[in-house]
Amino acid sequence: KNRKKMGKGKSHDPKDGKRKEKAKMHLKRNIGYVDGVSFIIGSIVGAGIFVSPTGVLKHSLLNIGVALTIWTASGLVSLMGSLCYAELGTALPFSGGEYSHIKRGLGSLPAFVFIWTSTFTKPASNAARALLFAEYATQPFYGICPAPEVLKKCLALAVLWSLGILNGCSVKMAAWVQTVFTLLKMMALSVIAIGGIVLVGGRKESLARFEDAFSSEIPNASQIAEAFFQGLYAYGGWWSLNYVAEEMKNPSRNIPLTVMTAVPAVIVFYLLVNISYLTVLTPKEIVSSVAVAVTWADRVIPSVAWIIPLSVAVSIFGALNSSMFTLGRLSYAGSQSGHLPVLISMLNVHSCTPAPAMIFSTTIASIFIIPSDLITLTNYFGFSAWLMIGLTCASLIVLRYREPHLHRPYKVFLPVPFVMVAMSSFLVLAPIVWSPNLQYVYAFLFMLGSLIVYLPFIHFKLHFAFLDKITCHLQLLLEVSPADESTESKCE
Repeated sequence: KNRKKMGKGKSHDPKDGKRKEKAKMHLKRNIGYVDGVSFIIGSIVGAGIFVSPTGVLKHSLLNIGVALTIWTASGLVSLMGSLCYAELGTALPFSGGEYSHIKRGLGSLPAFVFIWTSTFTKPASNAARALLFAEYATQPFYGICPAPEVLKKCLALAVLWSLGILNGCSVKMAAWVQTVFTLLKMMALSVIAIGGIVLVGGRKESLARFEDAFSSEIPNASQIAEAFFQGLYAYGGWWSLNYVAEEMKNPSRNIPLTVMTAVPAVIVFYLLVNISYLTVLTPKEIVSSVAVAVTWADRVIPSVAWIIPLSVAVSIFGALNSSMFTLGRLSYAGSQSGHLPVLISMLNVHSCTPAPAMIFSTTIASIFIIPSDLITLTNYFGFSAWLMIGLTCASLIVLRYREPHLHRPYKVFLPVPFVMVAMSSFLVLAPIVWSPNLQYVYAFLFMLGSLIVYLPFIHFKLHFAFLDKITCHLQLLLEVSPADESTESKCE
C-alpha cells in the first residue's frame, strides 16, 4: 500500500513533470518578445535601404510626394499581411510558417508545391546575400579595384557555414546574434535619419523640395504599380516570425505584439531615411547613385564615411542570420509532415536544435554560391513569393469558415485577408502580363514539376529500404533523434 501511495505521490510531483517535459525531444520555447522584434526587423532591413532605395523614386518619375506615399502604402500592405499571419501564428503556433498554414487550410499538394519551390529559391536568396556581404566586406581592402571572385566566394561560403553551425548548435546564441546585429543596423539607420534632418534640415533648397512635393510629373498607373513592387520588395521578410512560432514564449500574446511593434518601426525608419536622403541629395543624384547611403555619407560625414559600407555588411549579415534560422524551421516542418526525408526533422540530442535541417538548407545555399549564374535564374521566381502569401491568406479565410471553433487568441478584421488575396493576385499576374518572358514559363513548369515527386513518394508512399540504413548511420553520426510529437497530427 505504502509503495502504491509513494508511486501515486511521485506521479503528481510537479518537479517530476517538469523533468519529464525537459526530457522530451522537441523545439524549446526560447524566443521572447525582444528576440521576435529583432527577427522581423532583421529580416526586413537588408542592404536595400542603404544601397538601392532608388527604384521607388525612379518609377515615381522623381516625384517626391508620390515616392513617399508609395513607401508608406507598401509598409501598410506589409503590416496588413503580417496581421493576417499573426492570426494564423497564434491559432496554429507551429514551425514552418506559410507551409504549415497552407497545409492546414488548403491541403497537402499546395503545401508540397510551396516547400518544393522554397527548397531552391530561399537558399538561393541566402547565397545571394552571402555574396553581397562578401562584396561589401572585401571592398575596403581593394579600394577602387574589384575584389577577386574566388575570395568573395570563399568568404561567402565561410559566412554561410559559420551561421549554419551557429544556428544548428544553439537557438539562444543565434537569437542573441540577431538582436546585436539588429541593434547595430538600427543605429546605422538612426545616424542617417537624424544626421540628414539635423545637419542639413535648415537648407532652404532642401525644404523647398518638400513644400512642392507633388509639383513634378505624376506617374501613370503602370509606373505606380512598378514603384509599388519596388517598395514591397524593400519590406520583404515581414512573414519571418511565423516560421519560429513553435519556439516563441507565450505565442498568443507575443506574436501579435511583436508584429505590431516591428513592422510600424520599420515603416517609420524607412520614411525618415528617405527624407534624410532627399534633404541632402537631389532626386536626380539619388537615382544616378550606385549606393545612395555611401553618396550621402560622403556629403554629410566625409571623415567617417567608411562607417556606411561597414553598416551595409552588418545589415546583410543580420538579415542572412534570420533568413537561415527561418529556413531551417521550414525544412524541419516539411520533414515532420513527410514531405522531406525523415532525417531532416530530427533534433540534436544535446541542444534540441534542428541541426540536420540547418545542414540541408546550408548545403543547398552553398551549391548556389559556386556557380553564381544559378542565382540569376531564381530572379524569375519573385512572383512565387506573392503566390504563397496569397495562398496563406486564402488559408486564413478557409479556416475561418471551415473551423469556426478553432481557438484564435488574435483575430484580424476579416476584409484584410480578402484585400491581401486580391493584392497578391495582382502582384503575381502584373509582371507576367506587362513584361512576358520565357523564364516565367520555366519557373511555372518547375513548380509543376513538384507533381513528379509528389505522386510516387508522397501520395503513393513509395519507399526504398536502403534509405532507412543511410538515415540510421547519419542519425548516429549527427547525434540526432526524432522529435516527440507534442500535438497529434498538428498540420492535418
